[in-house]
Amino acid sequence: MDDEEISWLIERLETESSNAPRAFRIKVLLLSCVAYVVLFGALALVTLILGFAITHFAHAGMNRTVFLAGMFGLLLLPVAYILLREMLTPLSTPAGRPVTRSEAPVLFKMLDKMQAKLKGPRIDWVLVDTEYNAAIAQLPRWGLIGPNTNYLMLGLPFMFGQSTTEIMASVAREYAHLAAAHGKVHAWIYRQRRTLRAVHERLEADESATLVHTTLVRMLGAFMPYFNAYTFVLSRQDEFSADRAAGRVAGKDVMAAALVRSNLLASWFHTNFWSTLYTQADTRERPVFMPYQSMSTAFRMSHEEWSTKPRLKAAWEEKSGVTDTHPCLRERVEALGQKPVLPEALEKSAAATLLGRLAEHLANEFDQAWWNAEKKDWAERHRYVKRAHARLEALRFVPLNTLSLVDLQELARLKAEFETPAEAKPVLEYLLRQPGGPFPRAAFSLGCILLDEGDQRGLQYLTIAARNNRHLTNDALHAGYTFLRTRNDDRQAQQWCDEVVERLAA
Repeated sequence: MDDEEISWLIERLETESSNAPRAFRIKVLLLSCVAYVVLFGALALVTLILGFAITHFAHAGMNRTVFLAGMFGLLLLPVAYILLREMLTPLSTPAGRPVTRSEAPVLFKMLDKMQAKLKGPRIDWVLVDTEYNAAIAQLPRWGLIGPNTNYLMLGLPFMFGQSTTEIMASVAREYAHLAAAHGKVHAWIYRQRRTLRAVHERLEADESATLVHTTLVRMLGAFMPYFNAYTFVLSRQDEFSADRAAGRVAGKDVMAAALVRSNLLASWFHTNFWSTLYTQADTRERPVFMPYQSMSTAFRMSHEEWSTKPRLKAAWEEKSGVTDTHPCLRERVEALGQKPVLPEALEKSAAATLLGRLAEHLANEFDQAWWNAEKKDWAERHRYVKRAHARLEALRFVPLNTLSLVDLQELARLKAEFETPAEAKPVLEYLLRQPGGPFPRAAFSLGCILLDEGDQRGLQYLTIAARNNRHLTNDALHAGYTFLRTRNDDRQAQQWCDEVVERLAA
């Protein structure tokens, strides 16, 4: 099943779910039960066959029936082992720094109130991590079975960027997935989807070529796209239910405000914040500011940069896709009966209120871990940029027609990387006119510059780059597709990509 077929199936199932939500939930539950029966049925089949062979061998000795049953059971053993291992292997524990009640009493007091209001299960672990997100995970102790452990993951950046009431709404939204009447059933379905996917991948990777093994792989391969589509739609519907539950706890207006702020600030955080931080490596051996210690200030000072009408308009126009179970911002806010409002600057972050001095301590911990992981790459980047600027200065004023082809390629590359498009463009064009090509990296750089100028000739240069350097293929396809799609021509964008790929395969 290709992406287009999956998109069509999800769209059809969303309509079915909207028209008859209860019937749809029952259908998903039945599909899950069928999958469960298949998994345990395969194990039961192996046990019965081997049990039959062993029992009859003990009483009647070896005969043709016992021999065939024993051989068939042995052929099934690798499949049974993989199934049993996957069903009993615990899922990965969420990452994060555990926080105790004594360390953050205000946070736990908020969680106690929320739990009492929603009447859900207890939260066993509160973890603070480095994500811009809040999430809850419920994991059984032994794969598909065993007592559940509930984890609440709170991103420190997320807490720096949200108000206390918005954090309360966001956590209540996640907790509602467990507290709802269908919470345990749906959590079981989602865990089963992860396990089935893992079983399918392991079976595909296994080199056994028995008929039963091959049949099971094909059955799961045919079943999984439909099961994923049904559970995807169920997950999306649950997001709306969770938003409504959080609205009852914190207020619908607060829930909507949390969604808007999270959407706008997350986009800026993942792009502008980190890119600004890493550009320091070009000029400094160490960062002037460490990321987690500076986040709260950075979010506040950049408020007029990310909380703008154009950014809100762009976020509001995004549509729900088939790769993320979360509905788009517009659908979620409108489902709450609210309108989008630009977030105001925070006077005090949720991290400061709920964590107190622990917030600063955690920021120091995360900064130290970040620097330990990044300092080697940071130093290498700093040395590279320093050498590149020295080389650029040495080549900058040399007449182009006196440079060797190697030096000319180096100059073109350095100008494309470290100077403005206007400064790099003439050198790239001069290089691409010289004999001895093609020069795929120069073609790629010039193609991107031309597309940024709105010049469609850039597509020709991207094609040259992709055809002559396979390492540039994905970047070239992405640049060309994005350019054509921004002109509201998805069909032409896909057609251009298909043509480039066909040329590469020829």
